Amino acid sequence: MSQGEAAGCGTAKPQDQGWAWMVLLAAVVLQGLTLGFPCCIGIFFTDLQHEFQASNSETSWFPSIMVAVLHGGGPLCSILVKRFGCRFVVMLGGLLSGLGMVSSSFCKSISQLYLTAGLITGLGSCFSFQAGVTVLGYYFVRWRTLANAVASTGVSLGFTLWPLLSQSLLDEMGWRNTFLIFGGILLNCCVCGAIMRPIQLASGSLPQSAKPEEEPGSRAEEAQLSNGASPHHPTLQQHTKRTKCFQVLQKYLAFDIFCQNKGYQIYTIGVTWMMMGFALPHVYLVPYAIHDGVEERKAALLISIIGFINIFIRPLTGLLSGHRVFTGRRIYLFSLAVLLCGLSNFICVISAEFSVLILYCVILSIAMSGVGALTFQVLMDVVEMDRFSSALGLFTILESTTLLIGPPLTG
Repeated sequence: MSQGEAAGCGTAKPQDQGWAWMVLLAAVVLQGLTLGFPCCIGIFFTDLQHEFQASNSETSWFPSIMVAVLHGGGPLCSILVKRFGCRFVVMLGGLLSGLGMVSSSFCKSISQLYLTAGLITGLGSCFSFQAGVTVLGYYFVRWRTLANAVASTGVSLGFTLWPLLSQSLLDEMGWRNTFLIFGGILLNCCVCGAIMRPIQLASGSLPQSAKPEEEPGSRAEEAQLSNGASPHHPTLQQHTKRTKCFQVLQKYLAFDIFCQNKGYQIYTIGVTWMMMGFALPHVYLVPYAIHDGVEERKAALLISIIGFINIFIRPLTGLLSGHRVFTGRRIYLFSLAVLLCGLSNFICVISAEFSVLILYCVILSIAMSGVGALTFQVLMDVVEMDRFSSALGLFTILESTTLLIGPPLTG
């Protein structure tokens, strides 16, 4: 275990009590500020298209890059967490997110938005969100399922409040000043990170963890040296480089788990495919409703309805999945939620009237609650907690690929 991991994500005693609940509260706010934020981008679609004379597909690249980087920056986040600890990474993410949105308010072209709001804000949100999820796994053991479900209600709060706030600020100040204010709001991720103070290690664990681990590659080197091979031999040097490269990939991207753990392999591939369409309602529902004659304020309300219902359904899903009956069977609840989420989208084909879209939002939000509450809990079920950060890195970078191409492809 590295120094940063020991400081930020070590084994905690006591767990499930005391300061852990303050960390959970910070995680709720954190997920609202990060995962909940991209849902409001659709409200700015029309203004951005008029400002930069951009098409649907060109404009949709900006939220696509943001969401893809938010999920795909996992390996880099994993490296930083192991080196510096969760607290530092969350606060670094807050600074990047705020900087990205402040810079976005001065952009002169849609391509500049790809860099500022897309890449910088997305990367900052990734650092804050994933480090916050990781630290929860160490603060909670007995109540881990409930803690993950409660933390995910922050996303629901974000879905509810971000669109309402966005529409109000957009009407009063325009999109540039709104983005400037958003930068200040996202800086509150730093406050959440400050609450996630370093965890005290269990007594006696530090000396053991401080011992240098024997690297698999060193055995191969010793074997070849014992056979008379020179340490400067080109073949041995190439072998050593390949071994070290494999060790880095294994440590931070969990390729060994992906190859050996069938449960993790199937789950990762399934979620990656699901993400192709999962983010589309948040990007296109508001423009779709406005295009079909729904008033702008009513259209923005649709996303808030999804978020409001999520607030109540996600904790209930967490309590239900935490029951002993579902121990080892949470994957089936997750699969049912994904199925309902996909089928609900057929409602949009029937009609674009506001009443029909409300029905669609209700059913979609119930399904999304199950998906959101169980995604990381199921991942914790299929991999060991000491490899969770690495497994999360590979998991998110794969799903980011489909998250990136989904909205522009649809546009």
